[in-house]
Amino acid sequence: MMLKNKWMVLAVISAGIFLVGLDMTVLFTALPTIAHELHASNSEKLWIINTYPLVMAGLLLGLGSMGDRIGHRPIFLMGMALFGAASALSGWAPSVAVLILGRALMATGAAMMMPASLALVRHTFTTDRERGMAIGIWGSLYAGATSVGPLIGGALLGHFRWGAVFLINVPIILLALVLTPIVVSKSAGNPRQPWHAWSSVVVMVGLVGLTYGINEAGKLNAHYVQAGIAATIGVAFLVFFYRQQVCTINPMVDFSLFRNPSFAGGVVTIIVAMVAVIGVQLVMTQQLQLVEGHSPFDAGAYLLPISLASFLAGPLAGAMLDRVGVARMLWMSLLMAAGGLVGMALSSGDAFMLRLFCMVVFGFGAGAGMVSASVAVMFNTPGRQAGMAASMEAVAYEFGGVLGVAVMGSIATLSYSSNVVVPDGVAGLDLARDGLDQALLLADALDSSVARAFIAHTKDAFEHAYITVLLSCAVLLAMVAVGLAMRFRKGNAGHLAAQGAAGSSHDH
Repeated sequence: MMLKNKWMVLAVISAGIFLVGLDMTVLFTALPTIAHELHASNSEKLWIINTYPLVMAGLLLGLGSMGDRIGHRPIFLMGMALFGAASALSGWAPSVAVLILGRALMATGAAMMMPASLALVRHTFTTDRERGMAIGIWGSLYAGATSVGPLIGGALLGHFRWGAVFLINVPIILLALVLTPIVVSKSAGNPRQPWHAWSSVVVMVGLVGLTYGINEAGKLNAHYVQAGIAATIGVAFLVFFYRQQVCTINPMVDFSLFRNPSFAGGVVTIIVAMVAVIGVQLVMTQQLQLVEGHSPFDAGAYLLPISLASFLAGPLAGAMLDRVGVARMLWMSLLMAAGGLVGMALSSGDAFMLRLFCMVVFGFGAGAGMVSASVAVMFNTPGRQAGMAASMEAVAYEFGGVLGVAVMGSIATLSYSSNVVVPDGVAGLDLARDGLDQALLLADALDSSVARAFIAHTKDAFEHAYITVLLSCAVLLAMVAVGLAMRFRKGNAGHLAAQGAAGSSHDH
């Protein structure tokens, strides 16, 4: 596949991928305004957030294999067109139902764009060094976009109505639609590549059931039987999908790829890094606004060190992989991110510079880990399966984001509700334990002296929940890092150059 300007191809592709990552988190600061304007219930707010990553995760595998079948440029163009139209629909949605529909359509377009874009990058850059750097830029833009989402959402809300967080996508998509046919040459597909639409439905049902079970189990008054049934159904569908794929001649997912330690380590690294990044952002935006009293824009700006460090880590990690080796970079990056989180948890609110430094360390480690993981996945996959591998990587990103909200959100809720103290004579204990925002609303109806004590207790409880989430993420990252280091040492994983040569040998 001959391309006119490889770096221009990367620029055009990266613009679309930046928007895909942005819409993972742009609602974190905009959701209260949207819920107020559209009169959304708590359940509806959950689906406004989770519809996007859940639908995308369910469709990525099937649409990635479609790119292998019809060509990656056509599927990328179709995805951008759908993403732009759905963004316009979401931006002008008159009701919660229409907004959720728009988010689902955006996710469908994103599921077409993401694996196709990574496959195009893989085919565009042919040398190991350039390919590593290009994938590093691609990964850092996606990871960085998820980090700056809350800031951009807060900035737009300061000047425009809530729909602007979606409408900002439209002009960028229109420009990319014009440039893509000019810059990117046509890519030939493989008509014999099967497309398993039913398997995509099975994956989506499995992920929705598992996520619903986790969310329900983390509620204050959880229905554990209902949560268990949903989680069991989800796991059953995912197990059925696995058994179906290993018994199929032309599977949508080639699970034999996971026999390669670097490929498997890359997928696991992406998942746990996204769990940490999204989980930390979820609790930190609330900590900054509800406990420390920052505005939505200021809260988003406070997260900038994480996103900037992640941006910087991408190209640097991609350039260094040739010398350090992908296996070593994976576990070292996760350990760095874990250390940053421990420092954030131990630093007090007054130690601003120390916390800032720890945020940079966390962002750099997470960004370097995800970029190294992208290289590990794509370099250890035959060229004919580039779309499949890109889809599996994209699923890891989205599934990690879903788990970050579900698991770390549940940990924060359980920690807060178990530590909150309600002064004597205050009614509404269940409301106070439901969340800090609800507790602050309850405090408005109390006498000033009682309200001050009540607010102090609830903020202390949320501070404890915030630290619990940071340490939980740090423990998760450290455990996976140690496991990967032991696995690579046992399997004698090779240097990146050797892996790159092996991956390139399959391209022809």
